[in-house]
Amino acid sequence: SSGINAEYGGRMLQADPTKVSARAKKRGLPQLGTLGAGNHYAEIQVVDEIYNKQAARRMGIDEVGQVCVMIHCGSRGLGHQVATDALTEMERAMRRDNIVVNDRQLACARINSEEGQNYLKAMAAAANYAWVNRSSMTFLCRQAFAKLFHSTPDDLDMHMIYDVSHNIAKIEQHMVEWRQKNSDVTPKGGHKSLPSQPSPYPSGLPTNRPACINWRYNGNL
Repeated sequence: SSGINAEYGGRMLQADPTKVSARAKKRGLPQLGTLGAGNHYAEIQVVDEIYNKQAARRMGIDEVGQVCVMIHCGSRGLGHQVATDALTEMERAMRRDNIVVNDRQLACARINSEEGQNYLKAMAAAANYAWVNRSSMTFLCRQAFAKLFHSTPDDLDMHMIYDVSHNIAKIEQHMVEWRQKNSDVTPKGGHKSLPSQPSPYPSGLPTNRPACINWRYNGNL
């Protein structure tokens, strides 16, 4: 297809399911393929205007009036439990390492500590669950459209344009005090705009949602 693929290929290789608690797995098991509540949504959208035809065409968006589906969802109860478990571990690490914060929700640990590494591995496992969760809902959505229109997903050209994560910690290289350093970056409710990569708008914004692309780093866009 002409779609843009999933971030990281839909899998974070550093994931370690042994770092995910039994309670987290129990919460996540029956929720696979479900949307959840809060600001999660599944929307049937219609292209109202195309600002950059070349960029839109690369994503498989060819004309005004074209129907698209946007799914905003994550790792459900599994990811929530991973975070809850990590808070407990990190509070102990903070007492040990004399780290003080003014809010329990800011609990943290040194990234190279056992607690820090355990969290990154469990978080990656939760991210992988989220990709599978969205993939399952994408499959169900394609099947629903095919049934309604007495066709097939392929004949309807229902390919995935992109799948990206937010609320996820990523190790990236950035200039700090004039030196390249590895940094732990956590986009909270957002996503880094990489070259030629779309950036989805979360719910809570106006009904007319633009599809954004970082075009500055690529002359083709």
